[in-house]
Amino acid sequence: MAEILILYYSRHGSVAKLAQRIARGVEEVAGVSARVRTVPAVSTVCEATEATVPDDGAPYATHEDLKQCAGLILGSPTRFGNMAAPLKYFLDSTGDLWIRGALNGKPAALFTSTSSMHGGQESTLLSMMLPLLHHGMVISGIPYSETDLLNTRSGGTPYGASHLAGNDGKSPITEEEKRLCRALGKRVAQLALKLQA
Repeated sequence: MAEILILYYSRHGSVAKLAQRIARGVEEVAGVSARVRTVPAVSTVCEATEATVPDDGAPYATHEDLKQCAGLILGSPTRFGNMAAPLKYFLDSTGDLWIRGALNGKPAALFTSTSSMHGGQESTLLSMMLPLLHHGMVISGIPYSETDLLNTRSGGTPYGASHLAGNDGKSPITEEEKRLCRALGKRVAQLALKLQA
């Protein structure tokens, strides 16, 4: 069975909720399953401060998760129009996979959450594409055939799934955002099967 890795960092929970919605879309495709993983927070001190197993939520990702996946869907909250440092830190450690071409030719997609409408959703998604392009991955967005892109007043872009969490981070995921997450997961799962064939 092909496995799509949904790898994310979430500080307040919005990105984790998007990851679960995307996983549902992945698992709608016969012959494909979702593996949901996260990364630990980055410390300002040199010593490791996170336990090797998180107290709750998804397990931490390993390079083996990346190597084994048939596709990758990467998620991060927006930090000044860029991905969060913990996810970047993890990706910066994947040079060994890059040298071997372990991700070359696999499909990839992206998702994010912001507190404000103009908080950098699209620039974050674009910045997350860069290391994946260096890995030789095939980037997929969300096509406008998903009509929610034309009607959403919250999150959702052709660059990937997104969510408008609000200033307090507590705005619920809208119906449009849910459908776009599902569509993104399903799209990457279908692409993975086509590329494997």
